[in-house]
Parts: sequence; structure tokens; C-alpha cells
Amino acid sequence: MLYPNKVKAMLNINKKGLMQELRRTFRLDWTGIHGAPHWARVRHCGLMLSNLSGADLLVVELFAFLHDSHRQNDFRDPQHGGRAADYALSLNGSYFLLNRLQMDKLHYAISAHSDGEVHDDVTIQTCWDADRLDLWRVGKTPDPKYLSHFGRQLIEPAKFAHPFSL
Repeated sequence: MLYPNKVKAMLNINKKGLMQELRRTFRLDWTGIHGAPHWARVRHCGLMLSNLSGADLLVVELFAFLHDSHRQNDFRDPQHGGRAADYALSLNGSYFLLNRLQMDKLHYAISAHSDGEVHDDVTIQTCWDADRLDLWRVGKTPDPKYLSHFGRQLIEPAKFAHPFSL
């Protein structure tokens, strides 16, 4: 299915180059709990949610790839969001092209994604919902109070999308 604005978003991102850059700089297990398979599931949930919510698809997709890209470990790393957000800022213009408003949203979504907040901006909340819907990978049920209306609708489908949640 072609999501709304997907063609336009595809023109503003060099996914192959971005993934090569992430592979080069990612410090953890590429296939681990915060690695590429997690990013792919966050992207998938983000695309579905964007289709429902009208969120900025490019911001949501970039969030999926970048939000955990600068973790130093798979456990407690409270500064990882800030590091990843600054890294995203440094990549704008090289692997993707965001305007100032989009970059501000991406930077905030990444920097605060693990702070347990909710946000009234649909794009930021969609990013957070997409990440939270993959909590099944670590044996946690996503808490509806931290999800948008659209995110709450996908709690059970997201559970069955992850092989370790059953």
C-alpha cells in the first residue's frame, strides 16, 4: 500500500546512504533489541499510524531509524535520546532534507522519546507511539495512557507482529 505523501517523502531521503552511515556508527549489536530489527518495526508501526493520524511521514520514518542510533548500551542510557537527536541534526542535508519545523519536531521526538511523555503534536506523538508499540520485544505491554487514540488501536496487532511476544 502506498501511504499518503510517501512518494514525496521518498524524494527527500537517501535510505541506502543513511543505513550505511548508521551501520558504520552504531555501537551495539545490529540485530539486538535496540538495533535494525527494532527500527524496522518502529518504522512499520509509524507508517501505519501516519496513515491514520496524518503525521509527517518523513519525520516519523527518520525517527524510526535514528531514535536509538546512539545508545551506548541496551540498558539504562538516559542521554541516548539527546545524542541521537544531535546526530540527526548533523545529518540533515546529507542523507535527508527537512525544513526547520520538521527538524525541530524530529529533534524533540528523538531527544524526549524515552521520557514517558505524551504530546499534542500528532507527528511527535506518532513517533513515540510507534516506538512504544514495540515494547513487546522486551516483554512489556505498551501502556495505553502513553499512547494516542490511534496508538491504542494498535496495541494488540503490534503484539502479534513481534515473534517474542507470544
